[in-house]
Amino acid sequence: MNSYKELTVWQKSVELCVSGYKITEEWPKAEQFGLTFQVRKCFVSIPSNIAEGQRRGHKAEYIQFIRIAYGSGAELETQLLVALKVGYLSKKVYDELDGLLEEVMKMLNRLLSVLQNTTDYNLKPKT
Repeated sequence: MNSYKELTVWQKSVELCVSGYKITEEWPKAEQFGLTFQVRKCFVSIPSNIAEGQRRGHKAEYIQFIRIAYGSGAELETQLLVALKVGYLSKKVYDELDGLLEEVMKMLNRLLSVLQNTTDYNLKPKT
């Protein structure tokens, strides 16, 4: 692997982030520094932490950053549910976002498992 950009989990989490940013544009302006800020922070945190962890070049750091991305996903699950309950998301949009988030979370979990159970995982880019 030459780059985090080759990871399906990174690609899917970017897709999730872009969808989330577009959807939150429609939320009330009064939420700009409340739920909108928190949700967007989590959306962007997932692919950002995958990228930063992989680029650090050390397996232990990569594992820690994948855990942070996973934690951001858990925060996002909660925030999307709150957004649904207060009426900022329709059930259809919630289900779409939640489904994509669930897919990303499973991939993060699998990546974490692979990293933790592989002794010869090389994070250095190929030259």
